[in-house]
Amino acid sequence: MRPSLATWLLVLAVGSAGAQTIPSDADWQESEAPPPPAMKLKGLVPIDMGNTAELRWGVDPDSIAVGKDGIVRYVVVGQSASGAVNGYYEGVRCKTAEVRVYARHAREGEWMPAQGSWMPLHGSSVARHSLAIARQGACIGHAPNGSRSQIARDLAESADYRFRNEVR
Repeated sequence: MRPSLATWLLVLAVGSAGAQTIPSDADWQESEAPPPPAMKLKGLVPIDMGNTAELRWGVDPDSIAVGKDGIVRYVVVGQSASGAVNGYYEGVRCKTAEVRVYARHAREGEWMPAQGSWMPLHGSSVARHSLAIARQGACIGHAPNGSRSQIARDLAESADYRFRNEVR
């Protein structure tokens, strides 16, 4: 039994659509991440995690940097209701929807390098806060959201006012 012309066209269309969703990446090379800035607990921009989040997350707006490699790096802090604090120096690669943790904040007040590799933003409960940061201001589609100040401004805005040209 031979496939019909309609079947072949459907296979070609699906294959073409799938190829378009994965950005070309062959020549990309990650720049060395700068050292993490000091972790602050004041002046954090809150990240909306919905009502089910156990931790309150916030990004230090002064720590946001957009690298020449297209990675948006920042310090994010998670705080529990009991006062426990977790700090991470992360990078989001908007082009591939991935996140990487460069360092974790230790109890002694210093950063400890993380040995993690790039992991997907989608489908990981560990990266839930990173996905929220990407969606709420760090990325526009598959690209960084402009400058540090634009990202900080959009992260701080309510959902109704994010990514609006007239605000910029």
